[in-house]
Amino acid sequence: MIIVNLDVVMAQRKIGLTDLSKEVDISMANLSVLKNNKAKAIRFSTLESICKALNCQPGDILAYVEEEKETE
Repeated sequence: MIIVNLDVVMAQRKIGLTDLSKEVDISMANLSVLKNNKAKAIRFSTLESICKALNCQPGDILAYVEEEKETE
């Protein structure tokens, strides 16, 4: 599963949802979906804008974590 660490990077950069929303030109609702790890997809152009605004790499925001298999 892919984990979105946008909230962590935002905290490190000391930028709030409102400011990032304005800078990246994404609605606060859509940014909140990303920040709260509820997004099913992200456009590369959106990821690029976020990385530019936060001066970070995609790997700073996205992480892969293997899901645990259910045991019976």
